[in-house]
Amino acid sequence: MREAAALPLVGITAWEGLHRAGVATGQKVLVQGGAGGVGHLAVQLAHHLGAEVSATGTGDSQLSVIEGYDARPIDFAVEKIEDYVAAHTGGAGFDAVFDTVGGANLTNSFAAAALNAHVVTTVALSEIDLSPAHFKGLSLHIVFMLLPMLHDVRREVHGEILANLAKLIDAGAVKPLLDEQRFDLSQIGEAYARLQSGQAIGKVVVEV
Repeated sequence: MREAAALPLVGITAWEGLHRAGVATGQKVLVQGGAGGVGHLAVQLAHHLGAEVSATGTGDSQLSVIEGYDARPIDFAVEKIEDYVAAHTGGAGFDAVFDTVGGANLTNSFAAAALNAHVVTTVALSEIDLSPAHFKGLSLHIVFMLLPMLHDVRREVHGEILANLAKLIDAGAVKPLLDEQRFDLSQIGEAYARLQSGQAIGKVVVEV
């Protein structure tokens, strides 16, 4: 039940972002925040789609999770963007960057992207200079999973995505990762603080 609860929000978000970016076999994909809630599913789904996946994180625990999904781990606290772009893409940049960190980090995603690449983010509530995106001809996709519910438009698409995700999970191709700390309804504040801390690995779940 905890795994089932962890899936819809992050699973739909990861699915929509990768498909809007047109991720396909042979492409080089970078996931920013590859051990987080959306990130760990984006890594697995991109791998399932046949992409060559790299993902950022920091610390042994996060990097180990990323490596466990057959993705190249990148320690963003140690490795410079130009260095990992050179190492993993021959200096050309990534075909798609899924930025689950967003905000100011989008500048880093623009720097890591190839010419005419796709950048997907779940956090665009900020003012940043889009000049780097302009000079690379980048396409920016913003995924806000709640839109169909807020506007009551095409909600059936979410059902279709969840059905597809369920098949992948049953087949063992995708597995939700739960953060090690457990919370109940009396600990909502603590659960939210855990999420904000950046220390959570996988999805934070509140048990009812």
